[in-house]
Amino acid sequence: MLDAAPPVTPQPESKRPQLGSRLMRRKPVEQLVAEGGQGEGGSLRRSLTMWQLTMISIGATLGTGIFVVLGEATPLAGPAVAISFVIAGLTALFSALSYAELAGSIPVSGSSYSYSYATMGEVVAWICGWCLVLEYGVSVAAVAVGWGEYLNELLDGTIGVTIPESVSAPLGEGGFINLPALVVILLAMVFLMGGAKESARVNTIMVLIKIATLVLFCVIGFMGIKAGNYAPLAPLGVTGISAAAATLFFSYIGFDAASTAGEEAKNPKKDLPRAIMLSLLIVTVLYCLVALVAVGAMPWQDFEGTEAALAQIMKDVTGHSFWGVVLAAGAVVAIASVVFAVLYGQTRILFAMSRDGLVPKVFAKVDARTGTPKANVVIVSLFCGVLAAFIPLGELANATSIGTLFAFALVNVAVVILRYKRPEMPRTFRVALFPVTPILGFAFCAYMMYSLPGKTWAYFGGWMVAGLVFYFFYGLRRSSLATAEK
Repeated sequence: MLDAAPPVTPQPESKRPQLGSRLMRRKPVEQLVAEGGQGEGGSLRRSLTMWQLTMISIGATLGTGIFVVLGEATPLAGPAVAISFVIAGLTALFSALSYAELAGSIPVSGSSYSYSYATMGEVVAWICGWCLVLEYGVSVAAVAVGWGEYLNELLDGTIGVTIPESVSAPLGEGGFINLPALVVILLAMVFLMGGAKESARVNTIMVLIKIATLVLFCVIGFMGIKAGNYAPLAPLGVTGISAAAATLFFSYIGFDAASTAGEEAKNPKKDLPRAIMLSLLIVTVLYCLVALVAVGAMPWQDFEGTEAALAQIMKDVTGHSFWGVVLAAGAVVAIASVVFAVLYGQTRILFAMSRDGLVPKVFAKVDARTGTPKANVVIVSLFCGVLAAFIPLGELANATSIGTLFAFALVNVAVVILRYKRPEMPRTFRVALFPVTPILGFAFCAYMMYSLPGKTWAYFGGWMVAGLVFYFFYGLRRSSLATAEK
């Protein structure tokens, strides 16, 4: 008779969480806030006031949009382009309200990345952070290229010379290196390494200069307004106004930069929401004023193909090229401040991601003397500098639009989730008409993403695949939450 088979001893179940739960693990809000400012070897310093936070947000927003995109949007809407600015501003407002609530509740440097980590889980947070790297990193390079173009205009108008194309354009676009673009990024790097408070002072000066430049344009342009230029108000109808608004929306990207300073603000819970809302208000008012004066001083048909419309208007109204040179100088400062503020935001987002273990720890290393992540600033600046100097950005720059809209959409979702899961959490700012406002914010972002061309989606898809590969081979195992589970 055969012996009975020995009983099978059940194996103990592995305590290692399943992949699904690992992907969706969330970082508690209290932990995010408690870790605020803490880095490798030092801590960030809380030194930024509400005014400085507002200037950072304006610095990242007010730049190439009004100096360049006005010439693209006016032929679409006609004199009603000012209405298009208002519509685009209202679209941005929906997401800005959600940013303001979360910035007051979770005042950390990670911006929408950290908000997603607290509400939707690690893999969603990683995707959001990866989108922010695209938004901030590539846009720094793209804006720096635009700075070189305005610098050439300024040099031509003052001393009659321009930088040769061989050293002012990347490979494939007629040159060998875009030296001006590299220079402006390196200058921003030097200032950022001095400390947040010192950097904020420099940024504030630059922002005030570009605001003064636009106010000067409005004063001079007002003298050249002809009432007949406003008629008909909307020659291309509602469709033209909507098309122009979609183009102009990207002039508002950057207001979220204040939220990346959450760990260096003196009073983040109160000051961050105020800075976000105030900056959006100031930018919208300036945009509308400039648009009203511009279309009143120059027939809307003449904007077609004009990249320096504001300078041309100042020259036509005064009859002197001097004022066009003044505007070019203001544009040089304006675009430099965008490079500065956006580069600052990029380093702080990577700081938060590094502290969470999703990217190498070098990005969270803080210099004990200055209280800044110096290695982070140098690495990001050199990467963006090389990108701007040698690589034709082309359609990749357009992919930043999807990255930004995706991050905005997630912020609107995060507000809803946090309201329902943590209704008792103290909030220094609350979204009005909840949940209608964040739902509309998400819908507007989704619609604008849908309206972007297929080629842009292809580049974005490639960027996302690369990011997910990095996450599964690095971040999934090395994140601070993964380490705590071992």
